[in-house]
Formats: sequence, structure tokens, C-alpha cells
Amino acid sequence: MLEIKNGNVIDPVSGTIEVRDIFIQNGCIVSKTGSRPEKTIDASGFYVAPGLVDIHVHFRDPGYEYKEDIYSGALAAAAGGFTTVACMANTNPVLDSPELIEYVLNKSSKTDINVFPIAAVTKGQRGECLTDFGALKGAGACALSDDGVPVSNAGLMLEALRAAGGLGLIIVSHSEDAHMTDGRAVNEGSISQRLDIGGRPSVAEEYMVARDAMLAEYAGAGIHIAHVSTAGSVDIIREFKKRGVNISCETCPQYFTFTQEEVLKKGAMAKVFPPLRTERDREAVIAGLCDGTIDIIASDHAPHSSEEKALGLADAPGGMIGLETSLAAALSALYHTGRMPLAEIIRKMTVNPSNRLNLPAGGIAIGDRADLVIFDLDREWIVNSDKFHSKSRNTPFSGMKLKGRVEFTISGGKVVYQSDNSRFS
Repeated sequence: MLEIKNGNVIDPVSGTIEVRDIFIQNGCIVSKTGSRPEKTIDASGFYVAPGLVDIHVHFRDPGYEYKEDIYSGALAAAAGGFTTVACMANTNPVLDSPELIEYVLNKSSKTDINVFPIAAVTKGQRGECLTDFGALKGAGACALSDDGVPVSNAGLMLEALRAAGGLGLIIVSHSEDAHMTDGRAVNEGSISQRLDIGGRPSVAEEYMVARDAMLAEYAGAGIHIAHVSTAGSVDIIREFKKRGVNISCETCPQYFTFTQEEVLKKGAMAKVFPPLRTERDREAVIAGLCDGTIDIIASDHAPHSSEEKALGLADAPGGMIGLETSLAAALSALYHTGRMPLAEIIRKMTVNPSNRLNLPAGGIAIGDRADLVIFDLDREWIVNSDKFHSKSRNTPFSGMKLKGRVEFTISGGKVVYQSDNSRFS
């Protein structure tokens, strides 16, 4: 038996935080028994929450293992407090067959966390014909997405929404119109003008968000919008939610922490898709998180090699790693600034994502699988990506001071990460 003593336990379902002990036996949370604990974690002054859930990561496996693989990605997740993740389909080959879904699940079974594959909507992510949704779900796919490549054909997207809805699957939409974004590195505005390079306009995102919301409403199906970054997108989603449409969305720490000005400081390290936007957009994203329009905080963990990011702003791929900074970044930008209650932040990183994709995660009640994160809410640290567990180092957070640090991650009752400051006996 493992005992966690005197922790401030956060229940994201009820929104309560109370000091109590947690007992773990045979991988599950149990009631206190007469048995003497074999191991004890002194969580006095720390916070204990369900293991974090990230429904938007790129583990690059198969095909791009030099950037990341399932094993290194799982280590990075555990170091960030995540016990459950869902990985995107834009691998090489694309996750568009039952055999490849099984490959991910088989390899993931050798890691210490839960990794669920998201399958492609279209074959090869080419946007031409749909994959076999039923076979992919049968193999273990938890959702469908052509993330990184929007499904441009509205008729095909409508067909996909209907087919997915009939199977109880959600489509995760990368909502950017490719005709307005291809080959463009940063947000369209003052920074793109100053750098004299093509910009990705906010309307490219907002147009596709509105289109997909309208299609979901028409089909009577569910849709999930990935990485929301603009004020207009937040407004659109808010309106469609009021209309009763089955729409959810996520944003990422980069969109409520940074603005497009970061590109001038960090260059290609701050090149992400969709791009960092304006201060008005950043504030709108925070407002959307606070009023419930934005349901989920995800990382969009997107590893790239140092050589690729060294190509410069115009030629480097877009994306940043985020698993090892997500919780601290959210606490720093949202809790320590007084913008959001702690339990609500945790809810958007546990219960909400697990519920949206029907994943067996996010609980902290008696009988639940013992997936937990223990963190120091007030511990400050300087991000040093050279010490990350990920294979990649591409993050604009490097060198930044964050407040809030993961001390332990427990998956299935097993301690899978322990910081250098932790108390374990």
C-alpha cells in the first residue's frame, strides 16, 4: 500500500480542495484499511489532483522518431504530471489503418502512462476519401483528426461528422483554411509587416471554426476545435454553444501566455500553428477559459529537431513542445494572476478532456485508477529545456521563470516521476 499524507486534495468534479490522506492499493484508490503502508509520500503543503490528461500531443511515432517516439514522449508526459495522453495521426505512415492503431497501442503498453491513438479522418490526411471509422474505432482509436492538415472539402467534412457521430466518435478539427495560411510563418499584422513576411490571418481560423460549427449543427454531430487562438474564434464558439450545438474546444498555454511579439525574441522557437496572436486575442482566450467557452487546456506538444528549428523563421516547421511546462504555465498565467480558480484549471486539464473523448481518466474517488499528480503550487523554477525528458528542445518557454512544479506523478499506483525536491519514504 502507498499512502499520500496531508495533501491538499483537489476534486475537479466537485470543485473542492481539502486536506486529507489518499491510500493506494493494487493500482486503485482505496479506503483506509488496517494495513500499514509500505511507502509514504509526505504531501504537506503540496496539492494532489487526478493525473493530467492531454488530448493533443504529437509523439511522431512511427516515422519521425528522431523528433520524439512513444517512449520519450511518455517520459516527458510523466515529468509534466500527465498520466493519459491522446496522440495525433500525422505520423509517417499516417495513422489511418487498424494495423497502425494497434502498433501505437502495443508500443504504448510498454510505457508507464496511458497513450491513446487518434486516427486520421482521411486516408493519408490527403482530404480525398474517408478512412474506415468503424475499423479504426474497433482497433482502439479514441477520436479522429487530420490535425495539421484541415479537411478543406466541406462536403467530405459533413460526411465525416455524420459517420463519426453514428459511432460515438468526435472529430478534432484543425481549423485553419490552408489557402490563406500555406507558407506563412507568423500572425498577419504588425510583426509580419515589420519582418516583411507573409502572415497567417485570424480570419483563416475563424472561417473554418464557423464552417465546422455550422456543419456539426446541421449534422447533429459533435465537433472539437483544436488550439483556439483568436478572439473571433472564441466568440463564434460561444455563440454556437448558446445555440445548443455539441461543440467543444481547447487552447494551449502558448496562446494565453505569449503574443506575436515573442517571435521577435525567440524566432523559430515561437513559430507555432496557429500562430501567436495579439494581446487582444490573448485576453479573449483567457476570457473564454474563465467563462467556460473554452473547455480544455491541451499542450499541442509538437517536437522538432534542433536542426529543423535552426532553419530560421521562414523555413523552420511550426510547433513547440509543451508537456513538461503545461501545468506550470497554466498556473503562472491563470492562477497566480488571479484569473482562474485552481480547481477549474485542474478540471480543464483532467475531467473535461477525459469526458470529451470518453477516456478512463480524470477521477480521484475511491475505486478510481490511481493516476495522480502531486505539485508544489508556489515553487518557482527556470525552464531549462536541456533537462527535459523529450528528445526535442523547441520551446519559447526556455529561460522563463514559472511558478508551480510537479513533484510526483503516479500512474496506476506506481510512482513514474519524482522531482529532485520530493519527499518519499
